[in-house]
Amino acid sequence: MCTRNTPSLTLSRQALRDVLVRAAWDPETVFNAELALAELIVNAWRHGGTPAPVVYFSLLGHTLRVCVADESDALPQERCSAPTAESGRGLQLVSGLTHRWGVDPQKRGKTVWYELDSAA
Repeated sequence: MCTRNTPSLTLSRQALRDVLVRAAWDPETVFNAELALAELIVNAWRHGGTPAPVVYFSLLGHTLRVCVADESDALPQERCSAPTAESGRGLQLVSGLTHRWGVDPQKRGKTVWYELDSAA
């Protein structure tokens, strides 16, 4: 299954949640998937300067892959931020919530993705 959404954070999270709940994923993993998605969308808005990032995800077997594409050529990097910093920990959070994540440069912009494996 592959789904494309508008960049609405609420709609994107709801669509992802609906697919994972129907697939009987455990609530903690669903929460982690939603939170990681929110981080990637916010990063595309804030750092990618893209008001309408493309959000898509696929569920193949027991692996979820979520992608957020923006128009910026700047490649994201995990930063070491102080625990009290107001920003700069988004990719650390994505890394901690998911099994894998990465960046695929495109001709115009990039796609940041993560994967989660279900416990089943």
